[in-house]
Amino acid sequence: MSAGPSWGGLPGDPPILPHWIGNRPVLTADGRDPAWIDDLAPATGRVRARIARGGPAEVDAAVGAARAALTGPWAGWTAAARAELLDRAAALLEARLDELAALEGEDSGKPVALAARMDIPRAVANLRFFAGAARHDHTPCHADGGPGRRLNYTLRRPVGVCALITPWNLPLYLLTWKVAPALAMGNTVVCKPSELTPATATALAAALAEAGLPDGVFNLVHGYGPEVGAPLVAHPGVSLVSFTGGTATGRSVAAAAAPSFKKLSLELGGKNATVIFADAVDSEAALDAVVSGAVRAAFTNQGQICLCGSRLLVEGRAYDRVVGRFLQRMAALRVGPPEAAVDMGSLISHAHREKVEGYLRLAREEGGVVVGGERPSPAEAPEGGAFLRPAAVLGLSPRCRVATEEIFGPVVSVHRFEDEAEALEQANLVRYGLAASVWTTQLDRAHRVAAALEAGIVWVNCWLERDLRTPFGGVKESGVGREGGDWSLDFYSEVRNVCLALS
Repeated sequence: MSAGPSWGGLPGDPPILPHWIGNRPVLTADGRDPAWIDDLAPATGRVRARIARGGPAEVDAAVGAARAALTGPWAGWTAAARAELLDRAAALLEARLDELAALEGEDSGKPVALAARMDIPRAVANLRFFAGAARHDHTPCHADGGPGRRLNYTLRRPVGVCALITPWNLPLYLLTWKVAPALAMGNTVVCKPSELTPATATALAAALAEAGLPDGVFNLVHGYGPEVGAPLVAHPGVSLVSFTGGTATGRSVAAAAAPSFKKLSLELGGKNATVIFADAVDSEAALDAVVSGAVRAAFTNQGQICLCGSRLLVEGRAYDRVVGRFLQRMAALRVGPPEAAVDMGSLISHAHREKVEGYLRLAREEGGVVVGGERPSPAEAPEGGAFLRPAAVLGLSPRCRVATEEIFGPVVSVHRFEDEAEALEQANLVRYGLAASVWTTQLDRAHRVAAALEAGIVWVNCWLERDLRTPFGGVKESGVGREGGDWSLDFYSEVRNVCLALS
């Protein structure tokens, strides 16, 4: 797909991505001349669209529209009606899967095939899952059989206006992860997507409008974090903040939300361990399966997923076999433009590629051996893009900066351990605690290690297998709170107990 108007965008050369406020596209909220942000395609470096650059005026207008909608027709919608709306929106996205996958690939640099296989289907699944959750939600009732004969029952009520702030790595996937439960519980929302990947957020606004969402229930303000995100989080009309992004920004979000006691969920950075025990690779077939899983965990989406396994910890007696096979598989990964048949596309920007390359230079300066990490040739990938081959760093301490700081790119540090205790020590020494994967055939070890890892999510003999009913979130500097399944329903609602005396 060429860089034409996205679904929900406005025609122009280049096309225009507007804010959505009160269920209509808006360039400015106060009549001033619009300002613009260039939306660059990471794989080419070219401007693919112009984004309306929002500020406090647009935030205030969006929050005002969202607050007004809380007492409008939306307030009378039943859970079943809200679920039907989400199902209609899901069907609209699913019908445009190819178009949305192309938009996501062009806007983020990821392979279009990956977006078609992972990002867009997961966005559809998010909407449908929370439609079902709204239909099947039930709250407790407690009968007191004593002399007082009291009945306690629980009600859910919307929290109010929800500020939903999402990153650039999984744009539609993560936006729908927040929007779906927020709407399912009857809230209204103001969304702030990354200015680096605005296209599918605009498409979602158009889909929800087409599905019949009332005016003001879904609002979208584009722009930079300090100009849009900060005033949105601090706005007195916002009652809840859900933020996915970097840990440093998460600290600022928490500080801004705290004085007004807004409900808060933070899904932040990760430096996740892939822990491979020797018993898991005791045959050639097992070695292939485990290494395939480790490579997938390391380099999916160019390593730009907070759940990626960016530290490879291998038991000593299997170290040479595992690492040798891992490096072979890594070298075979195809890097190229998103529309091609490739395994990895472009990083999100030239600035981000330079950050990743800076860590590779640091690894060499500290005495590490770097395998891979070169820029591909112009014959493989456009020179204007932010392409980088996957890299592995060997020979450094598990406490070095490359092994403990979040790089968020196609870089894995490799380390040896000799027993279970050392594996746990290495896995837990970082300040993050989002996820980990453990590879072993010993059931007792799987349970023991999973329980001892300081992580919110542990996969055993797999990676990124997501059941949407389960809690999602991290510990330590990887975040605050949990979303998913009933945890999302609790977060996006206020629970009220009613005690009725029957006598």
